[in-house]
Amino acid sequence: MKTTSLLSISGVFFMLFTGITFSQNQPLKNHLLFYSSFDGKPTADISSGDVMIYTAKNYKESANAIPGIHDPNVVLAKDEGLFGDALHFKQAKTSAVFYKAYKNVEYSTTSWNGTVSFWLRLDPNKDLAPGYCDPICITDVRYNDAALWVDFTDHDPRKFRLGAMGDLNIWNPNNENNEVEWNKRTVTVNQPPFLTKKWTYVAITFSKVNTNASEFKLYINGNYQGMIKDINDPFTWEAEKAKIMLGLGYIGFMDELAIFDKPLNAQEVQLVFELKDGLKTILN
Repeated sequence: MKTTSLLSISGVFFMLFTGITFSQNQPLKNHLLFYSSFDGKPTADISSGDVMIYTAKNYKESANAIPGIHDPNVVLAKDEGLFGDALHFKQAKTSAVFYKAYKNVEYSTTSWNGTVSFWLRLDPNKDLAPGYCDPICITDVRYNDAALWVDFTDHDPRKFRLGAMGDLNIWNPNNENNEVEWNKRTVTVNQPPFLTKKWTYVAITFSKVNTNASEFKLYINGNYQGMIKDINDPFTWEAEKAKIMLGLGYIGFMDELAIFDKPLNAQEVQLVFELKDGLKTILN
């Protein structure tokens, strides 16, 4: 009798737990704008805009980009991913590799929100070439003008940063080396946990961009690292020219790139971090 009762109670808890997980997964699925697993192909598994990845000689010539990966230093690495394959940047490249941000990022001139979610594998102090590198940068122009990015600095040891730079002519009209204003628009992690043999999860959430209440948050391995707020710079894009730029000066692996149309809360970030089989779990 006791055993039966315990089994019944365990069953109830199991159903409650799986029910909670399912109910969390369903809303996340409904908010997923873009997802590239890099499993067997570089094109996106899910896309609200263009599914293709593009390559150009450099970002100044991105209007002449052609579909596909056409850089021998950027390859799909079979079975090297967190789940399945991964995108491997073998050398610090000069070519431009990107997805189009139009409709894959829910940009608005009035207010827009979202989350950029991805995994990296590298030891920044051993694997990177000298200089700064941006694993990802989303903008229509450049890193300091209406751009959202993460980078590894050129410090020794290297630091990891989130940057949210609004319109350059607003926050830095003379384009000067203004460290105070720069620091207001970055979150810096002095001892980031990246390792060559271990995948590290990164999530960037942003809310109410282009309003007076914008916030940008950085998470690593599900843990909150810091926030940018009270700057309220406008982000003015020519929306159809915006790009999800990948691997600027980066050497290492990237996997499970996703963009949501909402700022995931701390619990949702943790849920994505802990998904047993990656984001494909929430698509089933």
